[in-house]
Amino acid sequence: MQTRTASDDWFNASLYCRPTMTQRRVRVSTESPSYAVCVVGTEVSVDIYGSIPSGATSFDARGTSGVKVYVVYKPNAVKKPAGASRWTLNSQVEVTVSMDIPSSTVNDSKVRISYYGQKENAPIEGAWLYLTCVNVSLDTDTDRSGMVKSNGINKTKWTWGPDGQGAVLLVNCDRDSPGAKEMDSAYQYVQSYADLEDMSLMILRSQGPSAIFADYKLVLHVSVADVDKVRVFHASGSGSLAQYEHVLGSDKRSYVVDRSSGQEEDTFYVEGLAFPDADFSGLVSFHVTLLEVSDKNAPDTPVFTDTVVFRVAPWIMTPNTLQPLEVFVCSIERGSNPNGDFLEAMRALDEMEFGYVEAPHKMFPVVFDSPRDRGLRDFAFRRILGPDFGYVTRVPSHGHVSNLDSFGNLDVSPPVTVQGKTYPLGRILIGSSLPRSGGWRMTKAIRDFLYAQKVQPPVELYSDWLSVGHVDEFLSFVPAPDRKGFRLLLASTDACYKLFKEKQREGYGNAAQFAGLENVQTITIDEMLADKTLRSDSQYVQSCIDWNRHTLKEELGLTEQDIIDIPQLFVLNGSRADAFFPDMVNMIVLGKHLGIPKPFGPIVDGRCCLEENVRSLLEPLGLVCIFINDFFSYHTLLGEIHCGTNVLRKPFSFKWWNMML
Repeated sequence: MQTRTASDDWFNASLYCRPTMTQRRVRVSTESPSYAVCVVGTEVSVDIYGSIPSGATSFDARGTSGVKVYVVYKPNAVKKPAGASRWTLNSQVEVTVSMDIPSSTVNDSKVRISYYGQKENAPIEGAWLYLTCVNVSLDTDTDRSGMVKSNGINKTKWTWGPDGQGAVLLVNCDRDSPGAKEMDSAYQYVQSYADLEDMSLMILRSQGPSAIFADYKLVLHVSVADVDKVRVFHASGSGSLAQYEHVLGSDKRSYVVDRSSGQEEDTFYVEGLAFPDADFSGLVSFHVTLLEVSDKNAPDTPVFTDTVVFRVAPWIMTPNTLQPLEVFVCSIERGSNPNGDFLEAMRALDEMEFGYVEAPHKMFPVVFDSPRDRGLRDFAFRRILGPDFGYVTRVPSHGHVSNLDSFGNLDVSPPVTVQGKTYPLGRILIGSSLPRSGGWRMTKAIRDFLYAQKVQPPVELYSDWLSVGHVDEFLSFVPAPDRKGFRLLLASTDACYKLFKEKQREGYGNAAQFAGLENVQTITIDEMLADKTLRSDSQYVQSCIDWNRHTLKEELGLTEQDIIDIPQLFVLNGSRADAFFPDMVNMIVLGKHLGIPKPFGPIVDGRCCLEENVRSLLEPLGLVCIFINDFFSYHTLLGEIHCGTNVLRKPFSFKWWNMML
């Protein structure tokens, strides 16, 4: 263990707290003065053993006003002097110095090392160290307050939680300039002043005598691993867009900051170019290094480095329980092919998912575009990307995609707590195949992206028993005023058979499914209950849903009281299932209003018994059930209302960086 004490200052004898970083080691000599630059907040280690005069056995160290001198020693090896400030010359004793205020002129502070013999009271010889103090600080919004404070603490690590530290960076994936063809991040220059608002501030502060920077230079740099993940612009002129010079990122790893003008503050704007992914944690470090310029062919000598860390903001999905802001609905033009055009428009919306990105200074929605384009490849890019509305996509390296890569197969739960662990932004739900079953699976590029966002850890469900293979065909979430604030709705063939048997006992066995639909064959309750194939198909489907029910209860911390079974029948088409009548869980949720596919169920006492059953389950929660006829427009095309609509929702009030991960 080392102990330290403060030597008497020539003008002020005080005990000082030791700074946290040792900057460099400087050797002093009795033959000629030594010179060093000291950076505020760091120490200079003084090598006093380089030229000890003959006969010297002890020393003392003193500094001029503003210089803090420390003696560091090991108590088990060295005895602290009593009264006098002379220390035994011992390799277990060292001297360090620091300063808190930048110098006014070069070499305006000094330290004297005095060497003493065995019996002499006067020093044998002395060594001088002349110091110039500078302040070099690279600062960002480390405390996530929305403001950049000078000389922030804990800058080199990024930590989660309400008391966490570390700045946030947005991927500049919107298109603020109307005339631009690409996202803002595609351009190596600033497109507009609105473009700057999406970027994070980074400020370099450098104080000290201007003359010192003739022999020293400041270099801003980024690692090879991070250089393609970010771009940095230096604000260096009158305020026109041309003044924002691209200085780091893309192919630029370092930038020498011109300090000749005496400017003490340089402003940089930082934009993200990549979201977190399998090969990118989302963490990016920037460094500024003070280099002593070599007057020979030797490389420049690093004196001090300051580092800041950003985390790229994740893409965040929004659940049904959040307030709707805007609804996107597919449509077709008059005179076009109704089935073909509507199907393509419906699929276009099914291949997008709305989310958002957020930093303390800015938030905007971002549409995630599925690689399963199916004829409308550029819809999200052309029609949705714009000012403060971003875009992201993922393309698999092998080029193959399946039904599971459409975003009806992507959902997110409301916030949940599971065995004491809180997920304040919910958990993403994706459909997949059973382990080792060899069935469909969402492409690795999408799965890697979703897992890498971290803040909504995905849950994989079993969905490739369905012809389309989407989780929205058997589950949905609706808001509720009690318990966890929501209910999970699950399609249930058992609930449907229970309802139909009840109506049969009440004498309504002849009531027919699909009554009132043109060119659609009806089937009575008696006939459905007697149909062994339909019964067998439904039993298989129920077993698949039950598997997911168990997974959802375990992964989302749900109980049976949190789940509502919605009556639904399915039929097998080959080895996979389709909804027998419009799939009621495939609904659109707009606050308390639910747009539910109209099931055209058996009419009992003048009302559809399926609709009445669903109303009895959901209306006590304060929800309004609106049944919409989508039979020919959606259902017969293997989709429902949720597939042909998409909802932009209000973001969470909870800040993702406050999560405890």
